[in-house]
Amino acid sequence: MKRSIAVLALSALFASFGAFADQAASDTYEYGMPLDVAKVISITPASNVADCQVGTAHMVYLDHQGQTHEVAYREMGNCSQL
Repeated sequence: MKRSIAVLALSALFASFGAFADQAASDTYEYGMPLDVAKVISITPASNVADCQVGTAHMVYLDHQGQTHEVAYREMGNCSQL
């Protein structure tokens, strides 16, 4: 019984560390937030860029220490004038 409780507690502990690591890996950009961008790896535009609405885009980049970061930011869709 004690062994199963200990295994359950350790499983919960490791799961919480995984959730914390995922949260730390991706930030949401706010105006004025300092970013240390040495190289942009990829940019994923908002899924509704053609809808002329604001959507969430993602950028993956390397900082000057070589660590990879991901940031989410809001962008305006591509509105074409007809």
